[in-house]
Amino acid sequence: MAQKDQVDQNALAAEWGLALDGEQGSAEAGGKSGAKAVAGADAGAGVGAAPSAAGDQTATQWAAMLDDSSTNLQSGKGGAERVLNQEEIDSLLGFSLGDVALNNNSGIRAIIDSAMVSYERLPMLEIVFDRLVRLMTTSLRNFTSDNVEVSLDRITSVRFGDYLNSIPLPAILSVFRAEEWDNFGLITVNSSLIYSIIDVLLGGRRGQTEIRVEGRPYTTIESNLVKRMIEVVLADAELAFKPLSPVKFNIDRMETNPRFAAISRPANAAILVRLRIDMEDRGGDIELLLPYATIEPIRGVLLQMFMGEKFGRDPIWEGHLATEIGQAGIAVDAVLYEAYLPLRRMVKLEVGDTLMLEMRADALVKIRCGDVILSEGRMGRVGDRVAVRVAKTLRRTRTTFAMFEKADQSNSRMEAA
Repeated sequence: MAQKDQVDQNALAAEWGLALDGEQGSAEAGGKSGAKAVAGADAGAGVGAAPSAAGDQTATQWAAMLDDSSTNLQSGKGGAERVLNQEEIDSLLGFSLGDVALNNNSGIRAIIDSAMVSYERLPMLEIVFDRLVRLMTTSLRNFTSDNVEVSLDRITSVRFGDYLNSIPLPAILSVFRAEEWDNFGLITVNSSLIYSIIDVLLGGRRGQTEIRVEGRPYTTIESNLVKRMIEVVLADAELAFKPLSPVKFNIDRMETNPRFAAISRPANAAILVRLRIDMEDRGGDIELLLPYATIEPIRGVLLQMFMGEKFGRDPIWEGHLATEIGQAGIAVDAVLYEAYLPLRRMVKLEVGDTLMLEMRADALVKIRCGDVILSEGRMGRVGDRVAVRVAKTLRRTRTTFAMFEKADQSNSRMEAA
């Protein structure tokens, strides 16, 4: 009986060994377990105890092997490729629309937007919007009769389509038109500022939590109150741009759906300015968006590093050039007589022929520089030299430097057309 049990244990150990040899990297473990099973059978204390111990040990090894294989599959070490989730894909590509207006782009998105003009190339924009912040602080204090603090949150360059997709709803969007620039802009007022302005204008108490009613459109009273605030902001924007270029901003329409506030193509670049308005414990954000096509007429002015800078004109060099021109010497001709003769008569001229000058003795002599007649004078003599006394004042040119500039601008427009 004992011999038969020993034979069965040897057969079972051989089968387990063959099964373990089929797994990658488990041949040695299978051989050792088979040897331990045989040793347990030979030195066993009972007939049933040895098979039970061998089976438990083998099951433990199999469980450990399964745990290792599942761990390798999850970590990508078992040969299977790891699948990226949506957040990791957005981070890799840089196409997250959550904070497209504020965060710096990365990944493939940074490569795509590298050709977009950055607002840093327009230094005067920061001066204009800084002036706008100071004007709005005073205007909104008068408008709300409350302590209002306006701060410039950020200026950034975005694509118009991405900005529309990133607007948190509900919000009120105001499309305005720049008359002199013949284009449009966009003002966005978020819900926090809308309810804060309504609460302040209608006499709400300070220190109370904001009441937000979601899921309904804004009423006519709420829209009109927000429209009055936007008119105040646009009036201040006109004053901010006035030193650079006089412009008139007029509200074109009010929208609550960003799809109906499209003023440019989705791929076009724009300047986005976010202003933070705080009224003690209440407030919100207002965003001013200007497409690059809108500010194109004043791009030359916005490229200045400081107010009043003149491109291509150095006052020191202009003064030096004027001094050198004033000291330059030119040759003038005194023309006694000038006549036109037919070619056939010129051909018949011979040595000794006389040409009659049809002029009187007191006739004025023309003083000419090249083809330009400067003045007229009378012939005379000073010592041994023939002289000309100027009889009329010098003719000054009517072409001023401003006329030169205007002519240059006209030529540039004709070339562009």
